[in-house]
Amino acid sequence: MTDGASKIDDKSQQSQSTPLEDYAIIGDTHTVALVGRNGSIDWLCLPRFDSDACFAKLLGTEENGFWQLAPVDGESSVERFYQDDTLVLVTEYATDSGRVRVTDFMPIRSHQASIVRIVTGLTGTIRMRCEIVVRFGYGTIVPWMRKEGDHLHGFAGPDSICLFATVELEGQNYRTIGEFDVAAGDEVSFVLSWQDAASQRRCTVDVKDQLQNTLRWWGNWSGRCTYNGPFRQSVVRSLITLKALTYAPSGGIVAAATTSLPEALGGGRNWDYRYCWLRDASFTLLAFLQCGYMSEAAKWCEWLMRAVAGQPAQLQIMYGPAGERRLTEIEIEWLAGYEGSKPVRIGNAASAQVQLDVFGEVGSALHHAREITSKPDANEWDLQVALVTHVEDHWREPDEGIWEVRSTPRHFVHSKVMAWVALDRAIKSALQFGLSAPTEKWEKTRDEIRQDILANGVDHERGCLTRSYDSKELDASLLLAGSFGFLERSDPLFIGTVAAIKADLMSDGFLLRYRTDDVGHADGLTGVEGAFLACSFWLVEAQAEIGEIDAAKDLFARLVAVSNDVGLLSEEYDTKRGRLVGNFPQAFSHVGLINASIALDRAVKKTK
Repeated sequence: MTDGASKIDDKSQQSQSTPLEDYAIIGDTHTVALVGRNGSIDWLCLPRFDSDACFAKLLGTEENGFWQLAPVDGESSVERFYQDDTLVLVTEYATDSGRVRVTDFMPIRSHQASIVRIVTGLTGTIRMRCEIVVRFGYGTIVPWMRKEGDHLHGFAGPDSICLFATVELEGQNYRTIGEFDVAAGDEVSFVLSWQDAASQRRCTVDVKDQLQNTLRWWGNWSGRCTYNGPFRQSVVRSLITLKALTYAPSGGIVAAATTSLPEALGGGRNWDYRYCWLRDASFTLLAFLQCGYMSEAAKWCEWLMRAVAGQPAQLQIMYGPAGERRLTEIEIEWLAGYEGSKPVRIGNAASAQVQLDVFGEVGSALHHAREITSKPDANEWDLQVALVTHVEDHWREPDEGIWEVRSTPRHFVHSKVMAWVALDRAIKSALQFGLSAPTEKWEKTRDEIRQDILANGVDHERGCLTRSYDSKELDASLLLAGSFGFLERSDPLFIGTVAAIKADLMSDGFLLRYRTDDVGHADGLTGVEGAFLACSFWLVEAQAEIGEIDAAKDLFARLVAVSNDVGLLSEEYDTKRGRLVGNFPQAFSHVGLINASIALDRAVKKTK
């Protein structure tokens, strides 16, 4: 974990990428900005998660856009935190001249997307510097700027920004810059708003009201959490992160706020995660349900109904935040990539893949939503029946699997298990809620899938499931065979699977998804990746469920320790460098933390 206070020297680091550990997020449930410990906002897409970035320094250089607000004396002690259980970020800088606080937040969206930054003098007098470089189109388009009274407006095609500041700013070489002194008790405010270029609105500048409203909104939301176990602080922070990654107008939940952050520094496994994976969102739905967030679950179900409308064969594994289907993948050459990791990709070609497991995850989520709310929805049931019918017809076919391999499709065991889950949850819903369904026919297919897995997806020598049929490889997704009920936790085959995965996939105390040593064979890609954090949380859950409580506690503590100082996790962890890697913050990792917390708490209580 990053220390609460450290030294920064931004000038010496300008040619290097900021470590992911140094970023916090602010957001308005439409988009998210990444804010560094050095006071620099290096990533922001407007008006929503998957829009073009106007601050893209994260994947390039200063010329691709950023907004830094920090002491002129770059040598500062820094401490930061979120104010209570909210998404309002507080960063405090201490220099030889005094101490100053910067409060960053995005008001919950009404008609404008805005970032508010408030500088408050605490002791002494500190010289501050504000530097803003707006570059639309992922760092390529310089807006035309003009001053109108105490507001500065910038325009470029359909995009416009409005900047308000209570200190003087001036233009220098297509940058907006200002330096000012802040003494104890002084307050300086900045508001940067985005709007459609045709709207011609001015910034909303009542920053104190906006701050109080934002604190109240997040405080009320996080206060609804029903989890009161020993890991509440981490769980609530993860829930807030998941809410920040939810696109409010639709209820869609994006996998991460970023694109192309590498799974291994300098490598090419760089993907765009600013979309809504059905799998990830299904896991997130269950986390929300377990913590009392029924309205979020209902909103997601509504999004699902709209997004997957059409024939089951046309089901995509991911969609845009509002349910868009066309997510064409391209590479943009003008961005250097995070720490030189190229290519930088926009869009995601995996949206066209066949991944059989998605049907099971969606079916499980719909079933659990019915159990918790006790309100079966006829339209949702019609959808689930259609999805199950499709699984009946296609479960024997190979697919690209949960990890979206770009090699030849295979008979992945996890995919078959989730096909079993799709049938199993539909059968349970039909019987439990009296819903019309051919349950006897479904039971026969469910039994056939189980028999097929046990005949072709088991390594009898090690007593474990395998990654794919007729192979010896392992895959961390097999841990889910227990949590989804395909195998009882006491089943020797499940216990053997847990043991084999620990023996084969542990790397410096964390879990890999699968081995990538055989280049190209594992997934059709070159290079390696870090330890996948969600998988390690799955192992915590599995160990807790089979009675390995102490081992589960130790692993959980290690995982929480790699979160940064404000409790955020990325997709993966580089155990050699001790660095967070992959897209950030990652919903799947935070969902894993929540579910592992609940499972571990439940297992501990059983032993008392």
